[in-house]
Amino acid sequence: MSDYRAPTPETVPGAVTVTTAQVEAMARSGEPILIDVYPAPPRPAAMPADSIWLPKARRTLRGAVWLPNVGYGALSADMERYFLDNLERLTGGDRGRVVVFFCEPECWMSWNAALRAVEHGYTDVRYYPEGAGGWAAAGHPLEDVQPEGDADAATGKP
Repeated sequence: MSDYRAPTPETVPGAVTVTTAQVEAMARSGEPILIDVYPAPPRPAAMPADSIWLPKARRTLRGAVWLPNVGYGALSADMERYFLDNLERLTGGDRGRVVVFFCEPECWMSWNAALRAVEHGYTDVRYYPEGAGGWAAAGHPLEDVQPEGDADAATGKP
């Protein structure tokens, strides 16, 4: 459940596996919603509850949104709500919109998030197992991004 950096299956049931070249072509068209699900560092335990905290920016594909922590094997009710609310908002309620889930190579976070989206009725889910690392290795630029939506929910603020 927590050892998310390990080899993953090549496919996600109900989703389409895509390569870097395919993501590049889709991104040029503006068609997909690119969703990076790499985990955010946890909020420091000693930080006062009323302190504002933003984790270090994530380097990811241009135009991607970062929904950290939504790819763990099991989610809390708050994290599940964060995931579903953001999917609803990002797709405009259209469960047929193309959504591409990724994190890093050999990362269960994207596999789990893609499966979770399929289980919640999203019908055009793409799984990009090469992730940001594969994107960069192909010579494509990465850019800084902060967590999408409620950063406290995304990063586990109590």
